[in-house]
Amino acid sequence: MPTSRRNFLKTSVLASSLLFVPKFLHALDQQGVQQLRNSNGKRLVVVQLGGGNDGLNMVVPFRNDLYYKARPTLGIKEQSGLLTLDQDLAFNPHMTPLKSLYDQGLVGVLNSVGYPNPDRSHFRSMDIWQSGSASDQYVTSGWLGRYLDSSCSACQVPYNGLEVDDTLSLAMKGELRKGLALKSPEKFHQVTQNWFIQQVSGQQAGGSSSELDYLYKTLAETASSADYLYQTSKVYKSAIAYPNTEFGKNLKTTAELINSGIESRVFYVSLTGFDTHVRQQEQQGKLLGDLSGGLGAFVEDLQKSGQLNDTLILVFSEFGRRVTQNASNGTDHGTANNVLLLGGGLRRQGILNAAPDLLNLDQGDLKYQLDFRSVYATVLRDWLGADDQAILGSEFARLPGLV
Repeated sequence: MPTSRRNFLKTSVLASSLLFVPKFLHALDQQGVQQLRNSNGKRLVVVQLGGGNDGLNMVVPFRNDLYYKARPTLGIKEQSGLLTLDQDLAFNPHMTPLKSLYDQGLVGVLNSVGYPNPDRSHFRSMDIWQSGSASDQYVTSGWLGRYLDSSCSACQVPYNGLEVDDTLSLAMKGELRKGLALKSPEKFHQVTQNWFIQQVSGQQAGGSSSELDYLYKTLAETASSADYLYQTSKVYKSAIAYPNTEFGKNLKTTAELINSGIESRVFYVSLTGFDTHVRQQEQQGKLLGDLSGGLGAFVEDLQKSGQLNDTLILVFSEFGRRVTQNASNGTDHGTANNVLLLGGGLRRQGILNAAPDLLNLDQGDLKYQLDFRSVYATVLRDWLGADDQAILGSEFARLPGLV
């Protein structure tokens, strides 16, 4: 029985990413590569910490008595191995590799990043961060997807933005184009060359010729991209020791894609599990160790290949935690949080703004000092060379001299 385009896309396991291709449109590859080579050569790697990371126990205000008063058992003492930074702040003891990068001038720390009228729902706040919108706006496209729309309007291939995951985040979905989600080039290529293509080739054309053209164009983009990523990624296999975790493996895949010469501007990876309502210290410590170890290996990989100066890494979470610990040695959903920036192209490093104000709270939560869209605007305009106002829909003050 003929399958309509809509039903086919709904049932495909790859529909959430964008779709892919037989081998008859390789010209699309060259078009995409040429578009990117005409850019400024900078790339962005976004690391999402899902669940609401506790910034106060990641970047610890260890000389502030109010911190320990609010967290009598959860507050991390200096003698517990805190990794001191500047301005009476310190990294969590599990973040030794990141402290080493900080000492090398490769890390910038932003405090109290958030937005007006914050939402404490995981899903809603993540949508706000991923879409780059206000808390009273509901936007169906992502800030990075709209960047892909605006920066490469003539380019039709989806690998301009790559998410190392099984599904594509809202952040990577534009109004005209989407990024591409894949766990590895090998597996992605195998799927598109076997099951996926066979299913399509067995279907009868239904509906108008325009529907059929759309289907084949979409398939062509995907299969061609899969083949390009698979063949190009063979160039480089990392010899760096990454943490043997899902996050570590995903960062290794990202480094191998970059170091193989994949012409992509945006990469997206995630680390989940930060919803630490109970027994936070053990859970968060393990996750921060994974984050720090993975980023340490990733930066080393890019340094050795000469790619670090053209790479900016942005680490964020959808919200922080409440200042006061709860009765279960954990913390509940809060508001403002830290954002970390890493890379060889940072013009300002270290602690980039004032430490969180624990005396002036908003019903027990940190007040935001810096709108997250100012960070986005800085990255878009000053790093990627894009029109930040067009992408974000408004003007936000950029951080001067950062990148």
